[in-house]
Amino acid sequence: MEKLNLFQKVWKNHEVNKLENGQTQLFVGRHLIHEVTSPQAFGMLKEKGLPVRYPERTFATVDHIVPTDEINEPYSDPLADAMIKELRKNCEDTGVTFFDVSSGKQGIVHVVGPEQGLTQPGMTIACGDSHTSTHGAFGAIAFGVGTSQVRDLLATQTLALSPLKVRRIEVNGNLAPGVYAKDVILHIIRKLGVNGGTGFAYEYAGDVFDNFSMEERMTACNMSIEGGARVGYVNPDQKTFEYLRGRPYSPSESDWDTAVSTWELLASDPGCNYDDIVHFDASEISPTVTWGINPAQAISVEENIPDPTQLSTTEASSTREALEYMKLKAGTPIKGTAIDVAFIGSCTNGRFSDLEEVANRIQGHKVKENVKAIVVPGSQIVSKVAQEKGLDTIFKEAGFEWRNAGCSMCLAMNPDKLIGDQLCASSSNRNFKGRQGSPTGRTMLMSPLMVAAAAISGEITDSREVFPS
Repeated sequence: MEKLNLFQKVWKNHEVNKLENGQTQLFVGRHLIHEVTSPQAFGMLKEKGLPVRYPERTFATVDHIVPTDEINEPYSDPLADAMIKELRKNCEDTGVTFFDVSSGKQGIVHVVGPEQGLTQPGMTIACGDSHTSTHGAFGAIAFGVGTSQVRDLLATQTLALSPLKVRRIEVNGNLAPGVYAKDVILHIIRKLGVNGGTGFAYEYAGDVFDNFSMEERMTACNMSIEGGARVGYVNPDQKTFEYLRGRPYSPSESDWDTAVSTWELLASDPGCNYDDIVHFDASEISPTVTWGINPAQAISVEENIPDPTQLSTTEASSTREALEYMKLKAGTPIKGTAIDVAFIGSCTNGRFSDLEEVANRIQGHKVKENVKAIVVPGSQIVSKVAQEKGLDTIFKEAGFEWRNAGCSMCLAMNPDKLIGDQLCASSSNRNFKGRQGSPTGRTMLMSPLMVAAAAISGEITDSREVFPS
């Protein structure tokens, strides 16, 4: 019997047709939508007089444009108000389930999917958002799509896609205290590059991923796209199954054992082939922070900012561009870089465990004067659980603003934006030029606890020094 990796198994299970151009017509089991990439897709269906083929397979939420400091509609931003109303109407007209702001289930699409049990092993999952790779943490093959593909999915529940190569990334050994999933994925991207995963699906494995919680696996899979990969996944195991048990859209108790027995067969077969295998030593990973304008431009918090004169011509050019934009001095420590804003949230690090870890450490500390610090839960459910446990009070007492659920400062589609050349310590996933709303705003990516340490210190610092074990 042929030995297959998980990607090959799931792809094979969803193959409808092999097309003449070499692509596969792939059935997509779960389609997730939000307010930004869906209006045009619904409009194109209406123009052609086409219905949504399988509305029960599509689920919607609002996240990118929703303000985190307003509750009542109409929103002060007319575009945001128009977009949520349009999504609401499209869902009502087509029978698509919508986790609206009044539902208590609204939030970032990549937080909502898993917590509702919509994300399950062996599924193909698509969404008009690049960070759909997050759902691969459950042993799903999940990928972002464009607006025209959202249209195709609504109309046919299939996509024309080319199969990917598979790279297995093993991280073995033990992480040092103070090193988190965000540090692991930033380290991987730093070493393999932002284009290193082009044409690949990443299979994450080894001691570290075996030991990670589901939420930590989601953090790593979330940023696969930042490394150039279309897909990132972890083989499902007992942690996966226990996380899903009892969730609203998970298999019922009467079907549970059958579902698990099917899911268990999905893991990559021992001895199966990979197109590439890469090994990392967990002990070599430190708290990591980006210094540049892409996620691969990252270093340990203990390192100095790169010096272009010590690099190859190609690297030197991109480094000079980054240093000029970031207003940083080559060859100096990254520690001590002053910040203006601190943001904890996003589909990368806005889950309950992220907020809980920080809340457990910041008691007795205060945000530095002149630093604006905000915490944005990834969903209304995350917010509710956090507030029931008093986390919101802890954050507010430390000087953080506690906001409503949404994408917030991860991107510039809502009122939460940088001003001028402000520098933000951020737990999000992208540090591109202008990503956080100002064309001159600067972003440094790091783990939530590193963000908290920077907020308290007023500068980039080692969280292990601010919060000693």
